[in-house]
Amino acid sequence: QMRNPILSAFPRNVRLPDPLTPNLKVDLLPEITHPPRIGCDVKEALVRHSVLQPLKQYLASRQPTSFPEKLCEKLRGAPVDAKMGGAKYDVPLINSLVLHVGMQGIAKLQVKNDEGIASQFQDNACMDIFEHLVAKLDPEGRYYVLNAIANQLRYPNNHTHYFSCVLLYLFLQSDDMFVKEQVTRVLLERLIVHQPHPWGLLITFIELIKNPQYEFGRQPFTNCAPEIARLFDSVARSCMPTKEDGQVHMTYGIDKDKLGR
Repeated sequence: QMRNPILSAFPRNVRLPDPLTPNLKVDLLPEITHPPRIGCDVKEALVRHSVLQPLKQYLASRQPTSFPEKLCEKLRGAPVDAKMGGAKYDVPLINSLVLHVGMQGIAKLQVKNDEGIASQFQDNACMDIFEHLVAKLDPEGRYYVLNAIANQLRYPNNHTHYFSCVLLYLFLQSDDMFVKEQVTRVLLERLIVHQPHPWGLLITFIELIKNPQYEFGRQPFTNCAPEIARLFDSVARSCMPTKEDGQVHMTYGIDKDKLGR
């Protein structure tokens, strides 16, 4: 409950577009190209845990191929720290890692080439890291990673845009129903509490339930019990645009056909 008011804050010179606006084209908003101000040292935890240099090497060359697996091991906190913190993962390290990798992913997208924006977004070392973490970590570790991504869904800026696309892409490309369920859980548990709700959180959830390529209504977990179905129906009614064709356009051109599905 306390997290939403903090993440809902935005600069006084920014006007938030109504997330329920039919056919809202988020990628065309002028603010969506601007980076937010970061008041903390994103690299501090990475340096302290000797992750930054090998991470830089992997993001530049995708080498060594064993790095993502070693990274998963690094994210598990020392036994003493885990016992004191109540978790077996180093959550501050995960938060720093996710934000740093996302910032590098944004920088890569700003370098134009002949591959096209969709290919650049999907096929790069940054997305390799996100996909590996979500696929290989256990449910606890994956939950922390997805929450670190959701923490960046704030007011209109390029971090909100990028991380929204990352979350939607991870939902779309995963064949693991539990991953899809956890992505939904991370979004939903922030929406079922009282307002305010971060702008980026709302547009991401609207896109997920409204865009037919995600087949959200067909997911087994949305209809596993009558009370769950009623919950999704209630949240959907409160988040959906009023017009039936009011779809939010919020992707870097994620193409389902490119996923071999």
